[in-house]
Amino acid sequence: MTLTVQWMTMAAMLLSGIGMGIVFDGYRVVSNELKFPRWWLPVLDIVYWMAAALAVFRVLYASNNGEVRAYVFIGLAAGVIVYYFLLSKIVIGTVKWIVRAVRALIAFILRVLDFVIVKPLLLLYKLIKVILGFGSALTIFLLKIVLQLVRPFWRLLAWMTSPAVRPLARWLGPYVAKWRLQERVSKLGFTIAQLWSKWLRRPPRT
Repeated sequence: MTLTVQWMTMAAMLLSGIGMGIVFDGYRVVSNELKFPRWWLPVLDIVYWMAAALAVFRVLYASNNGEVRAYVFIGLAAGVIVYYFLLSKIVIGTVKWIVRAVRALIAFILRVLDFVIVKPLLLLYKLIKVILGFGSALTIFLLKIVLQLVRPFWRLLAWMTSPAVRPLARWLGPYVAKWRLQERVSKLGFTIAQLWSKWLRRPPRT
């Protein structure tokens, strides 16, 4: 193996050591900033070292066909030392800034979505609720007016049909009492009124 190949391999290992330091500090800062559970850290360490060993072997294989010599470890150690004395603080600060920038960007996107989509939908829901409430009140009001107008005709019709209706009522009276039709109809009307009132007063989902 020529001297040039050895120096190239040592330089590659030096860069590999620097890269290992960057990745190690990067994932440590991210795990701390994102508050990963503590039990994740040993798992991440194992994954890191396995990935680092594979990457270093690939670089070594590309440099000198995978021959392990003393200068390989010297290059790796020198790269790690150079990184931690010269670049570690810069990398940590940069990664923290990136994490804060990503958080700020996500918060901005969420605020925009809330302003553009969520709030208009809530406003539309409230508007529909008001319209339905007004419509139901108007319908009840008109129904009362119609009933007042129809009452004279209904009384006249009842008076005209009373000779035929009274025997029928006497015949159906026991069955109506037995089936409690009036009570059931009243309960059904009360239940429908309660459901309608709850639906109109239900707060919008957020």
